[in-house]
Amino acid sequence: MAGVKRAAIYVRVSTVEQETDLQETELEEYAERRGWSYTLYRDHGQSGAKSNRPALTALMNDLRRRKIDVVVVWALDRLARSLKQLLGIAEECRSLGVDLVSLKQNVDTTLPAGRLTFQVLGAVAEFEREMLRERVKAGMAQARRVGKHIGRPVNRKLLLADIEKMTVLRSQGVSVRKLASEFGTSQWRAARLTKTAVLARVSLAGSQPGTGISEGVS
Repeated sequence: MAGVKRAAIYVRVSTVEQETDLQETELEEYAERRGWSYTLYRDHGQSGAKSNRPALTALMNDLRRRKIDVVVVWALDRLARSLKQLLGIAEECRSLGVDLVSLKQNVDTTLPAGRLTFQVLGAVAEFEREMLRERVKAGMAQARRVGKHIGRPVNRKLLLADIEKMTVLRSQGVSVRKLASEFGTSQWRAARLTKTAVLARVSLAGSQPGTGISEGVS
């Protein structure tokens, strides 16, 4: 069996009323003609829009474990419905050196013409990533132009009067989130600066009648 390609045959139908028999028959016959061993992965009643299909997940796991040499599908829409998802799967196959075959679209990356198709798919995936990066960079540049801060919020310098006011408000039960918002600081910093107020409040509550502390009567 040395040198025999290990094929992953993937079949899918969207509803439980449909059957995968036609896909399976054609794909198994194709694999046998090519002299490949094969494992069948079947998603029955699974929408192509879902990315967490059980059989597809198992296939991708085996692919990453280097148990697969070629993925064979009846049509590309059986593998993925969106271009983004298809490009993601194709790119992962390419990066792992796994071929992709689609019978109905005549895509076969084990052949020169199919490898060219794969390279085009990879280029489209890279183009999509680059366009996304450019859109993010453009959005950040526009935000800076209009004076919006990019990244983590900047803590403004707090005066002693601010800290005293925060402590008083915290002792009155004002939340850390509200204090952070009002004084332009982080919740962690507001909590740290007003920690003594919280401790004093707890201590005061513990000394009130009815808390289990008894007083002697002379």
